[in-house]
Amino acid sequence: MESPQPSLTVAALQLCCTPDRASNLARATALAEQAVSRGAQLVLTPENTDAIAPQKERLAQAESLDGPFIRAWQQTARRLQVEILVGSFGERREGDSRVHNTSVLIDRTGQIAAIYRKIHLFDADPPDGVPYRESDAVAPGEAVVSAPLPFGRLGLSICYDVRFPELYRRHADADCALLAVPAAFTVPTGRAHWELLLRARAVENLAFVIAPAQVGEHFAGRRSYGHALVVSPWGEVLADAGEDAEGMALATLTRTQLDDARRMLPALGHRRLR
Repeated sequence: MESPQPSLTVAALQLCCTPDRASNLARATALAEQAVSRGAQLVLTPENTDAIAPQKERLAQAESLDGPFIRAWQQTARRLQVEILVGSFGERREGDSRVHNTSVLIDRTGQIAAIYRKIHLFDADPPDGVPYRESDAVAPGEAVVSAPLPFGRLGLSICYDVRFPELYRRHADADCALLAVPAAFTVPTGRAHWELLLRARAVENLAFVIAPAQVGEHFAGRRSYGHALVVSPWGEVLADAGEDAEGMALATLTRTQLDDARRMLPALGHRRLR
């Protein structure tokens, strides 16, 4: 078995997506290009990279996996010669008015390497007074998905999933070195819980967490918290994109950081409850 790649530079993009799909794609692609120019080898976009729009509009614009949105990202990955995780897009489902909220991992040759459909759906009433009923428009996925990368295995999840640690234990059982959490967190829940949850998932599973994020106002008062983060297995915030603008959290991860954390605190081997 080949030794893992000793280091990996990752970019967790931060976007303010709107109902304008063409503009979203252009800005996200430009940020991906900037990230690669700064050394990124793995680029991750946020949840709802295609658009954040009123429900009827979003449902009407949903695409299949072989539609133009994912094809555009396949071309970008091939052109830039990097792995890209499209954090999520609205995936059309045949025979169902609902969509899947779907992450797509694309390898550097432009091939789809993994597909994850969000399992846990955000039906909540956060303190900003705006109710969210994701399940009205989105069908939940069922499969836990991870994929090999040269640095180590990448476990996939989306936004609200981060509140369900049992999903990440499944990723730990698969020996994931990296956990992806693309998100569009609300402002009040973000202020209260975003960094706390991401650091907890990193520490309890002794893995890097990479969390691209939506930021700012998308339409008609709908806002996201921002703070795209990269967190180490020891719980250190390695990069934070802030909450003011589009940008990225860029960090270089090393196998030494991962191996040292797991050696100093081998908690995964001490589990007694399964």
